[in-house]
Amino acid sequence: MASMFSRADGQRRSGDEDFVIIGIAVGALLVLASAGNIYFEAARAHVEQMSRSHGTILACLLLLNLALTLYGWRRYREARREVRERAAAEERAQSLASTDPLTGFLSRRSLGGAVDQLLAQCGKRGQATAMMIVDLDGFKTVNDVHGHLTGDSLLRATAEVMVKALPRGAVFARLGADEFAAAFPFDGAAPAVVDGCAAAVAERLARPFDLGGVHTHVSASIGVAQSDGDCGTVDALLRRADIAMHAAKKLGRGRFVWFDASMERELRKRNAVEAGLRTGIPEGRIIPYFEQQIDLSSGSLHGFEALARWNHPEDGVVPPMEFIGVAEECGLIGDLSMSLMRQAFEEARGWDSSLSLSVNISPAQLKDPWLAQKIVKLLVETGFSAERLEVEITESSLFENLGLAQSIVGSLKNQGVRIALDDFGTGYSSLAHLRALPFDRIKIDRSFVTSVNDNPESAAIVNAITKLADSLGFAVTAEGIEDELVEARLRSMGSYKGQGWLYGKPMPVAEARRLLADKGLLPSSRTLGNVPALPDRMRRAG
Repeated sequence: MASMFSRADGQRRSGDEDFVIIGIAVGALLVLASAGNIYFEAARAHVEQMSRSHGTILACLLLLNLALTLYGWRRYREARREVRERAAAEERAQSLASTDPLTGFLSRRSLGGAVDQLLAQCGKRGQATAMMIVDLDGFKTVNDVHGHLTGDSLLRATAEVMVKALPRGAVFARLGADEFAAAFPFDGAAPAVVDGCAAAVAERLARPFDLGGVHTHVSASIGVAQSDGDCGTVDALLRRADIAMHAAKKLGRGRFVWFDASMERELRKRNAVEAGLRTGIPEGRIIPYFEQQIDLSSGSLHGFEALARWNHPEDGVVPPMEFIGVAEECGLIGDLSMSLMRQAFEEARGWDSSLSLSVNISPAQLKDPWLAQKIVKLLVETGFSAERLEVEITESSLFENLGLAQSIVGSLKNQGVRIALDDFGTGYSSLAHLRALPFDRIKIDRSFVTSVNDNPESAAIVNAITKLADSLGFAVTAEGIEDELVEARLRSMGSYKGQGWLYGKPMPVAEARRLLADKGLLPSSRTLGNVPALPDRMRRAG
């Protein structure tokens, strides 16, 4: 506010000075005009008057010159002040560009030069440089719940924690909204010093903060890397520390992790998988394999569960554990699932109408409000009956948005699609979900089924789930049946539909067709010779 008044006073004084100077100049001009008139009158009258007028004209010229000199000096002072102000503004802009105004740390763009100098100093002293990246876990929640002012206070508090925990001479930077970096020298033969610093930061950030009466709780995932023979640049250090930080997040957050070469290999593999999926999904290389589902009471084939396999052009058939997680991370799981379902529907529509088809829905897909419409559209386009379809959803996928899940499930149920709760017994609120959603079937998780004869607790859980399903009118499927003893135990406990390697491993389309042909379950053709030709990608996979 004071600066505002000082600028106003300065502008007022400047205006007054200009007014005085202009007044002097105007007065000089008036005097000059008057003197000129006198001069001409004197020329006609007397020579004496001429000399007197000449003196007056000279005086006026001196006054005019003085006024112009004063005005020029004033404009020179104004120009100098403008140059100084512009230089100060540029200096402020440079400062804002090189430092974070909230924490006082360096910005991302200015970090490189500072760490370059640190690397050079460490090289001369025979030391190593540690790079640490700190990412706050749960910062968005703090902003959403308590507001951005509290979030800013938390960021400043984080900066103070880092400054206190790290040695003097460390270089600090704020890389993003809730991501920080720090670099400092240490003895490469004694990494325990770095461990202590990282542990101190992680431990303090895991404890609550009191920010002006607002109590917040976050944690930090920390990645650490050090300079060595093949990592001697700022970019390399930052990249490795960032890879380690993401590894810390995957391990459960609230911890620090050193960079390891295996992390980089894993990242390259993951990126190769993503690139392969981006081309493989449109090409139809994610193909269905079919796992038999058997009625344990009669031993007859009840249907199949469609499982994803990647028919890779170089690696052959790739199991889902190697690419489903990547597809979920990079947002491709929806396209993958729709492609897989389309192929499975087109194949299964030629089976006997008594056979059902089960498909899995990823938790990420249950965030799509148009999922039910997409599935129904596929059913219409492929001609597969909705009554023969069973959609399996896992209990863990219901936690984020139960309301949306209810809407999706309700829409599918209205079309005649059956709904199964997969991996039952492994979630946190199974009974609540059974009451909230209109399920048709419960699938007992394989971890209980495989140990039903060896673990009394598993047997008790399977028995309890069976009785619960009977009382609620749900059908039950037991996954993971791998030997006849487990099958016999399940038969003694209730009525199940079962699946597992006891009945055969998941099979490609060609093998499934042969099986169905042998059982007379291909109505359009009772012999294999009349089975429709397979697409090339499925023939190669089978």
